[in-house]
Amino acid sequence: MNAPKTALDWEIHNRTLTACRDCERLVAWREQVAREKRRAYLDWDYWGKPVPGFGDTRARLLVIGLAPGAHGSNRTGRMFTGDASGEFLYTALHREGFANQPASADRNDGLRLKDVFITAVCRCAPPGNKPAPQEIKNCRKYLLAEIALLNQVQGIVALGKIAFDEVLDIFLPAGESRSAYPFSHGAFFSLPAGLPWLLASYHPSRQNTQTGRLTATMFDAIWQTAARKL
Repeated sequence: MNAPKTALDWEIHNRTLTACRDCERLVAWREQVAREKRRAYLDWDYWGKPVPGFGDTRARLLVIGLAPGAHGSNRTGRMFTGDASGEFLYTALHREGFANQPASADRNDGLRLKDVFITAVCRCAPPGNKPAPQEIKNCRKYLLAEIALLNQVQGIVALGKIAFDEVLDIFLPAGESRSAYPFSHGAFFSLPAGLPWLLASYHPSRQNTQTGRLTATMFDAIWQTAARKL
């Protein structure tokens, strides 16, 4: 098994990531949100920068979401923290034993993950939660760096189709047909030899959870499958 990367490797990566200003539209939006704030969070000092990944740096399970929420991760500075998506995610991870607590209020609340690292396709909050294709491409280098640093990973859970497609873009050989990898909730795929397996899930967005498209039972099944496969 490969030796884990050092704390210095992660410090250098996170410092580079949080200083990124590659996408003019996203920089302008994340900083505007951080200045104007939401009324409920007027006393907060918003993060307002790219958000690094969070979790166990020796993790065997990598979880990839879409992007920080404008008043969630863009406010707190930690992935899936401070909004409804994070509450749904961390509660589920806690039920399966991947998290020490179900809460996700701020990055200093004591939340710890076991065997799981959480990151995203895009690191800046995008307007309307919709990053542009070029913005996703600009951010890919940070996801690739984290995959390299997380050299114990056995499996990936992709939260939503954009994250799912990004994993395929990264790992599948150029020109290989995607027809063998259709996205659906709970779909499990073995990628080419030597690569992590891939498990697809609907994103735990408020839109999905409040409409019943993604229920707690459906989401629990994802983490139960992941635990069995590790």
